[in-house]
Amino acid sequence: MSGRMPLRERKQQRAREQIVEAAFALFAERGFADVTVADIAERAEVGRTTFFRYFGDKQEVAFFNEQAIVEELTERHRALPPVHDLAGAMAQLREVSVGLCAALTADQEHFVAHERLLRENPELRDRSARKFARLCAIFRDALVERGTPVEVAVLAPQLAVACYQAGNELAAGDPLLLPGAVDAAFAQMSELGAPDTP
Repeated sequence: MSGRMPLRERKQQRAREQIVEAAFALFAERGFADVTVADIAERAEVGRTTFFRYFGDKQEVAFFNEQAIVEELTERHRALPPVHDLAGAMAQLREVSVGLCAALTADQEHFVAHERLLRENPELRDRSARKFARLCAIFRDALVERGTPVEVAVLAPQLAVACYQAGNELAAGDPLLLPGAVDAAFAQMSELGAPDTP
């Protein structure tokens, strides 16, 4: 039996890819604010109806692959054993966050273009902040479902997001540096509870 995707799904995937490629090319040429949905559809050689079949707006194109990545990582996190303290929750979220970095930077060119869009466009930074807030809520709920005390379940994802954001800032948009920088931020956080050595 072939593992090949059915023709209809291949066509849908190709249409999404054409839209994303066209959008990012236009964003690089003109800037995000000066590109319309009609521009993207025309460059991608699809109709507006096709565009809106796959994306709600042009902002959504900028974040096109993140939802699938987050869903996969969330399922992985839900399958982990229960934890009852902050150290245990942070250890699990450290693994998930470094995995997120690896997934986001798998296409290095796209990651660099996406980071540039965020730096240059406040509305995309705002949307990114809302996505992180939703991610915190998802991980909070997953921790509570697995028996983590609510105080830990609320705090740990917030700290994990802070580690990601600090690592991202220190990596300065370099996809090769991001996973290590985020991991190092978690390492610094884990040292907070360790006693000072003379």
